[in-house]
Amino acid sequence: MLVVKKFGGTSVADKDRIMNVAKRCIADYKAGNDVVVVLSAMGKQTDVLIDMAKEINPNPPRRELDMLMTTGEQVSVAMMAMAMDVLGVPCVSLNAYQVAMHTTSVYGNARLKRIDTERIRNELDLKKIVIITGFQGVNKYDDYTTLGRGGSDTTAVALAAALHADKCEIYTDVEGVYTADPRVVPKARKLKEITYDEMLDLATLGAGVLHNRSVELAKKYGVRLVVRSSMSEAEGTVIKEVVKVERMLVSGVAADKNVTRISVVGLEDRPGVAFRLFDALAKANINVDMILQSIGRDNTKDITFTIPRDMEKDALDALEGIKDTLNMQDINTNSQVAKVSIVGAGMMSNPGVASKMFECLYNANINIRMISTSEIRVTVLIDEKEVEKAMNVIHDMFGLED
Repeated sequence: MLVVKKFGGTSVADKDRIMNVAKRCIADYKAGNDVVVVLSAMGKQTDVLIDMAKEINPNPPRRELDMLMTTGEQVSVAMMAMAMDVLGVPCVSLNAYQVAMHTTSVYGNARLKRIDTERIRNELDLKKIVIITGFQGVNKYDDYTTLGRGGSDTTAVALAAALHADKCEIYTDVEGVYTADPRVVPKARKLKEITYDEMLDLATLGAGVLHNRSVELAKKYGVRLVVRSSMSEAEGTVIKEVVKVERMLVSGVAADKNVTRISVVGLEDRPGVAFRLFDALAKANINVDMILQSIGRDNTKDITFTIPRDMEKDALDALEGIKDTLNMQDINTNSQVAKVSIVGAGMMSNPGVASKMFECLYNANINIRMISTSEIRVTVLIDEKEVEKAMNVIHDMFGLED
């Protein structure tokens, strides 16, 4: 059996944790499995590197930032290989260049295009544990790229798909996927299983346990995905196409504080304006989420939308570039907001879910600024300071506790 095991930064934060991970991987290896290990940077090393960069240059070039940040994972895999070596197990550490993980050229948020598996298979044939850097790739210019925050999850799932692995285990500092972040909602319950679609929405909407692109890949290629804790032997959460348990109305509550709301005021009320606006943002590689357009008045309209907070400067630069062309009157921003969402496939056959969510927010005196819905989710934009209260009252309203 071929197993891909991914460990996050907290799982390899120090010597003791590195040795713990090494022993867990070796146990699988000694059970007769082929083992591929994907690692994130140690602890908060990525944040440390970003802070160091910004001390030198407050707005560092994205290419150079990627060149710097990929060193974090290279430290992790080298240390892990040393740990396994001292425990007497053959292993090899490889970075994205050595494996040849081909990506697009968008520095800071690249996407994997393909993975050359020959080197990995050769090392597995030599009965070695293969330890690979997560979060990074190489573009057509032979430059290092990074896959965005949480990108090591994507690396692991992509490797599992490319190698036709029997399963992909994602190890974190929690024991699986919960109905809400247990650090925010004490009553949160661990789920035994969840569908790809539900997990994708939860990951996209702020549940930090998995990177959303990793779930996309797992669904596309049918990768058997398990989220487990590196700190215990507890059973994790299985993510798959169809779950056996009786469908709950709502599977989870998620929050995302990395949000900025932008309002473009006084646009001309004519065809093509929305296209030109969002085309400019797309060309700047800015992901737009919630969108609200006002009813036209006096031949003008307003368009409000949300973007990741860390892309605010790029978005404003893109809008300034078309401000005169679209004759917009003003651009307003608000970064003191957050998204709170409920997700569940059970919503499709149960009307009134959104109303129930709005009712509990009203009872808690929480104002809703924007609303977005799909078949299996409802998202509201609220003041950032209200997030914890909102998550707890929604969690209680839908009876998600044990």
